[in-house]
This record gives sequence, structure tokens and C-alpha cells, in this order.
Amino acid sequence: MGLGPSEIMKRTAYIFPGQGSQYVGMGKDLFESDVRARELFENADRELGVPLSTICFEGPEDELRQTKNTQPAIFLHSMVVISLMGEKRGAMAAGHSLGEYSALVYAGALTFEEGLRLVRLRGELMQRAGTEQPGTMAAIVGLTSSAVEDICLRAAADGVVQPANFNSPGQIVISGSAAGVRGAMELARRGGAKLAKELVVSGAFHSPLMQGAREGLRKALEDAALGDAAIPVYANVTGGPVQKAGEIRTLLEQQLTSPVRWEESVQNMIKDGAADFLEIGPGKVLQGLVKRISDAVSVRSIDRMADIEQLTGV
Repeated sequence: MGLGPSEIMKRTAYIFPGQGSQYVGMGKDLFESDVRARELFENADRELGVPLSTICFEGPEDELRQTKNTQPAIFLHSMVVISLMGEKRGAMAAGHSLGEYSALVYAGALTFEEGLRLVRLRGELMQRAGTEQPGTMAAIVGLTSSAVEDICLRAAADGVVQPANFNSPGQIVISGSAAGVRGAMELARRGGAKLAKELVVSGAFHSPLMQGAREGLRKALEDAALGDAAIPVYANVTGGPVQKAGEIRTLLEQQLTSPVRWEESVQNMIKDGAADFLEIGPGKVLQGLVKRISDAVSVRSIDRMADIEQLTGV
């Protein structure tokens, strides 16, 4: 049985996944089940001039994992799910990295078409920056945020490195040059980290090595039709709520070279009254993070048609 409308209105935070949540076959059951989903997928293919729906449904995986495709694919999936959820509304929203654009479309600050164009450009710029300024990322598990920040400062003698994602207590991703990240990994191991694992990525996301992408995105954001958000959207850069268009533009630009403060965002949403979290889009990455951040809230993912039907009681 689904949550009642009043319960959702008052208590629910909508959260939107970012890169890493994609999988081949994503959205196919939605496309096959509802004409509204088919229209959105076909609209996206036309807007981008790319067979994005085919890449989502059939891959190949290497094609889907290209940043320029991954980002619009995840964004599109989230928007299709939202369109099929009907009139149910969250009181606040947030998205992890790329997912912040999905949250802003949901909150009415961007149109679907504008959001789609921006995330496709963002993906292209980030993929290019990863080629021009090669780098890597690593997951550090079992250390505090302050310990990882200190490690990155010490490892900066080897190369560029900084925290990229404060995901949940004891789970932090670092990003930068290969030398900087590997130096920080070694320091983390010596400092008692349970895990220090390099990730398979196409660039040093959320680090200074994305400066070229940030500069390219700045102009697009200046020209974008972006308005105030109807509900608070908790920004990656600050972890706090934002609704004014000018502040949203600034934070989206800064986001490319700044850490994603996801743990702080979730904690702030809980402080502001969120008791139920719905992850809207492919996978269950954010569901896992929210569970590690707080055991006092409920969280579930809405990915497939069966999830939507269970939520809406259809």
C-alpha cells in the first residue's frame, strides 16, 4: 500500500541519483508500460540528436558508461519516473552531483528540455576535461571527514587531491591527479582506513582538474532559462537549501570543482522535517547512503514500474 498524499506532502524528501547508478536496460520497462514514458524517451532522442533510449535499453555498457551518455541517461530515467508518479509531491529535494539537475527540474527551476541540454553538455565537458587533465578517484572507508581532509592536505605534495564526495559517515571519495590520489590512499591505509580503493572513472570529478569543464559550463548556465525553485533544493556545495535562481546558477558552476556534501545535505533535510526519502531513478545507491546516515528515517528507491505501482497503489 502506498503512502497517503498528505503523508508524502508533509514528510517526504525526493532524492535523485548521479553517475554510477546507471545499468543497461534502465527505463525499458517504463517505456514499454506507459505512453508518457515513450514520449519522454523519444523527445530526448530528438532533442539531443542521439539514440539515448537505445543506449539506455541495449547499451553496450561501454557506451552507456561514457560520461556524455551516462549523465543524460540517468537524468532522463529520473524524469520519466517522476512523470509516472502523478500528483505525489515531496516537500524538499536533493540530487547527488548530476542528480542536482534532476532535483531542480522536479522543483520547477528548470524545464525538462533545458535540464536535458545542460546535463548532456556537462557530461561532454567533464569527459573532455578528463582527457585533457587526466586524473582518478578513490573510495576511503573507515576514516572521519577531518582525517581524510588532513590526509589530502599532506598528500598535496605529491599532486592535486581533495575530498570529492562526503557520502556517509566513514565513506568518502577523494579525487585528483593519479600521484596525489595514490599518495593519499597510502596515507589513508597507514592511518587505519578499512579500505582505500581506486575507482574506475573517466576523470577526477569534483576536483580542480575539472576547471576547464567549469568554465565551459559557466556560459551555458548564464544563458539557461533558470528560475526560482518552488521547494527547497539542498545544494551539493553547501549541504543547505536553495531556491533563488541566482544562487542556483552559482552553486551549479561551483559544484564541478567542489566536494559533494551529501551526508550534510541528508542531515539537514532530516533536521528540516524529512522522515521519508524516495530515491527517484536508476539503482539504489542513495538508498544505501541514507540508511548509513540515519536509521531514524525510511528510504526506498523508485526505479521500475513495479515500484511506481506499489507507491501509488495502482
